[in-house]
Amino acid sequence: MFRNPYVQAIIASNLLLQLGIWVRNFAILLYVTDITHDNPKYVSLISVAEFAPIFLFSFIGGTFADRWRPKRTMVWCDLLSAVSVFVVLLTLMFGSWQTIFFATLVSAILSQFSMPSAMKLLKRHVPESQLQPVMAMFQTLMAIFMVIGPMIGTFVYQNYGIFVSIGVMGTMFLLSALALSFLPKDVVVPAEAAADKNFKREFKEGFGYVFQRKALKTLGGTFALAGLAVGLIQPLMLFVTTDNLGMDKGFLQWLLAANGAAMLVGGGFIFALSKKISAPKLLALGMIAGAACTVGIGWSTSVPLTIGFQVLNGLFFPCIHIGINTMILQNTEESFVGRVNGVLNPMFMGMMVVGMSAAGVIMDAVSLFAVYAFGGILFAFGTMLLVPLFKHGGGSGSPTGEPKATGAAV
Repeated sequence: MFRNPYVQAIIASNLLLQLGIWVRNFAILLYVTDITHDNPKYVSLISVAEFAPIFLFSFIGGTFADRWRPKRTMVWCDLLSAVSVFVVLLTLMFGSWQTIFFATLVSAILSQFSMPSAMKLLKRHVPESQLQPVMAMFQTLMAIFMVIGPMIGTFVYQNYGIFVSIGVMGTMFLLSALALSFLPKDVVVPAEAAADKNFKREFKEGFGYVFQRKALKTLGGTFALAGLAVGLIQPLMLFVTTDNLGMDKGFLQWLLAANGAAMLVGGGFIFALSKKISAPKLLALGMIAGAACTVGIGWSTSVPLTIGFQVLNGLFFPCIHIGINTMILQNTEESFVGRVNGVLNPMFMGMMVVGMSAAGVIMDAVSLFAVYAFGGILFAFGTMLLVPLFKHGGGSGSPTGEPKATGAAV
């Protein structure tokens, strides 16, 4: 697995992009709060610039990723992101600070084209038996940066300022493009090359593909419930810190750090076990642990107990990420990987935004614990949806849900 040139290049690219993105996220956040004196309107625009492209471009990007050559798509996306970053850097030098949102917006849009292209390459060139360990490796890398990313981003901005921070971001995109350039040349599948390309038809086919396949349709329902649960509880962690624990809001960083460190440990543990448990069972394990920990965090008024629930939640969270991505790759034909990602990701993000919008209103109407308890119930319902997939391990690519070989090539 580690000798696979596709895995090597995509991991190297992901490492560089994670570094650039975390520097970007914290540098821009700190810069905007400094220059606007903590104006919440401008601070909220950072999240809008980061998440809005997922709604607007996820399925469009997935459809085009299924059409285009994956290596070329990924390299060009990183190069265009780097160009946009250096354009923003120039405008900042001339005093137009609002264009800083443009750097986040452009890279977020282009990621909706490059991410499904990476999934397509993994589907094509990684044997099915190695897909779950590869997803575990990516989860571990993500967990590492959840722990060290905020520290790196804060250090770069506080010591070198916004210009160097933005420059680091652009450089990381360029280095990512360089790493991807070492990938073997794209292979054009004759059947795909000869196919009549009709965007509208392909757009509809993507939705039909998901809803005609038992495993993917089930995953969509789980995605929606998990997204709503995450949306409800994520904005309220500050109130867990202040109301439940009676701590200063600055204590929130330690709760998040405990969760991130546990994710790192959990990612390594799941990587070791990833070949011994099926993807649906792995996902269900993460969901049921999330349900129990969500209720526990909302109920606890003890600092050690809340940290314990945060650690437990972090240990099992990699099961969700690894299980989801493995199920998508195992149950999707190569020519539909981009569109399937484009259908499922907005389900999660859309319901997450609904949850975020309703969280404060529900908390005011009932209580903080009631919101967390409801979030836990949603996780539990999502787990129940997965039970019918346990029999065949979720590796079904046919509309009826019967096991079918995915034909992944080495």
